Amino acid sequence: MGERKNWAIWFARIVSKTFFMPLVRLETEGTENIPEKGPFVLLPKHQRWEDIPILGLATPRPLYYVAKYELFRNPIIAWFLRSLGGIPLNRQRPMESRQHINSMVDLLRIGEGLVIFPEGTYYRENMGTGRSGLIKLILARMSPPFIPIGIRYLKGGPKTLIRINIGRPFFAGAEDSVNMFVDHMMNEIAGLSELTGEDFNDRA
Repeated sequence: MGERKNWAIWFARIVSKTFFMPLVRLETEGTENIPEKGPFVLLPKHQRWEDIPILGLATPRPLYYVAKYELFRNPIIAWFLRSLGGIPLNRQRPMESRQHINSMVDLLRIGEGLVIFPEGTYYRENMGTGRSGLIKLILARMSPPFIPIGIRYLKGGPKTLIRINIGRPFFAGAEDSVNMFVDHMMNEIAGLSELTGEDFNDRA
C-alpha cells in the first residue's frame, strides 16, 4: 500500500508555490471533471519534469504518481518520493514491480486518485506513443474513470504560461480493446495539449 504522508504533500505544495509561482502563470480548466471522491486515473501529457509538481498545484485532490524505478535508487530520495505518493515501476521488468502494481489497484479500490503518464517519458511539444500495459492491468481488475489532461508551456512575457486542461472522464467500453481505448485517450490528450496529428511521434 502507498506511504503518502500529509506533511510531505503540504511541504511539497509550499515549496512548489515558492519556487514556481514567481516564474510561471498557471491556467487550469476542467477541475470540475475530477471526482470529489472515489477512484480515478489521470492520464497527463508529459512535457517536462515540472509536470509532476505543477499537477499537484492544479488538482484539488492529493494524488499517487507512477514513476520510473530509477528515481527510487537512493534510499533517502525513495523515502521522500513515497511520502509524496510516488509508486516505483520498472517498465522493462514488470514482474519485479508486481507488488507495486497490486498497490496501485488497492489504492484505486479505496477511492484514491492515480497519475499515469501514458507516454512513459518526456515528449516536448509532440506526442509519444501511448503505452497500454498499466491501463490493461487496471482494466483487468476494475473500471475506474480515466481522465485525459493536456499540458502546454508557452513562453512570452516575464512568466511562462502553463495551461492545464483537464478533460472529461472516460470509461473503457466492453466492446473496446485496450489499444483502441489508449489510442482514443492519446488523441484526447493531444487535443487538450493543443497538439495536432502532425505532432505525434512514432517512437515507442
